[in-house]
Amino acid sequence: MGGAMEQDRIAEIALDWHRQGRGAVLATVVETWGSAPRQPGSQLVVSGDGQMMGSVSGGCVEGAVVTEAGEALADGQSRLLTFGVSDETAFAVGLACGGTIRVLVEPVGAAMPEPLLAELVVARAARRPVAYAVNLTDWSRALLAPGQDGAADARLRSDKAGPEEDGRFIAPHNPPLRLVVVGAVHIAQALLPMARACGYDPVLIDPRGAFGSAERFPGEVILEDWPDEALAALAPDPRMAVVTLTHDPKLDDPALRIALRSPAFYIGCLGSTRTHAKRLDRLRAEGFAEAELARIHAPVGLDIGAKSPAEIALSVMAEVTRVLRKGA
Repeated sequence: MGGAMEQDRIAEIALDWHRQGRGAVLATVVETWGSAPRQPGSQLVVSGDGQMMGSVSGGCVEGAVVTEAGEALADGQSRLLTFGVSDETAFAVGLACGGTIRVLVEPVGAAMPEPLLAELVVARAARRPVAYAVNLTDWSRALLAPGQDGAADARLRSDKAGPEEDGRFIAPHNPPLRLVVVGAVHIAQALLPMARACGYDPVLIDPRGAFGSAERFPGEVILEDWPDEALAALAPDPRMAVVTLTHDPKLDDPALRIALRSPAFYIGCLGSTRTHAKRLDRLRAEGFAEAELARIHAPVGLDIGAKSPAEIALSVMAEVTRVLRKGA
């Protein structure tokens, strides 16, 4: 069974195996009840010779899915399987009590057209959000871009796959979340690991080498370019949040010039109300409109009375999460 990295690349692996002539069957968790080990949208790909990557459970139903995958490859038909996990089995795979999962099995090339899977892989590589929808009654399938379908849009926003009342199963494929932090300050030391725990790929920008040292930020991606150049190269998209922490207009403002004219979903700036008023005056003088400036969250973070760097980082992450899940 594959690890987290493979779980993120199931569509790509399935397309590769199919094109190599090995055969590929996608198995996707569609719905769960009780304490099922994997969420809807979790996937497993099985090759014609029984190799598998990813997972649909803690190991308790994989064997049965592989058997069904072989049959699906032979007859070219999709199928929907329901597995009840008994309490004894559940305990063995680390569950406190039993659960039930429904798993969709789709042979690539027969049931799931290769061009559709290829289109999904291309969209993922281009960091373009799309939702995969399959009707569980007539097996019709579609890839839906944002704005094409209300249910798909809701799934993309919540980042959660699941069944709809109209009989479709919709799985969102969003680009990875990214958090760009400008300023290798004390708060950043708490914010980066917190962001990672929330599912973000964090990037730190600070041209001041002494600040953004590997000793202070072990294992982090640190860019020592000027903030506007570094941020522009990262190509902000609707899955990026940008937070400036330096207090220094020479560093924060260049980053803001790029962020404000980008589709980044969150822009936050550290600093008091007075500092922010001066910041707005500078940006107005540079020609930024009020609607653009209104996108900035400042003082940054939810007002939870945060005092320490870790508490401030917590308030920032809380506000970023709220904007991501509920909108600004």
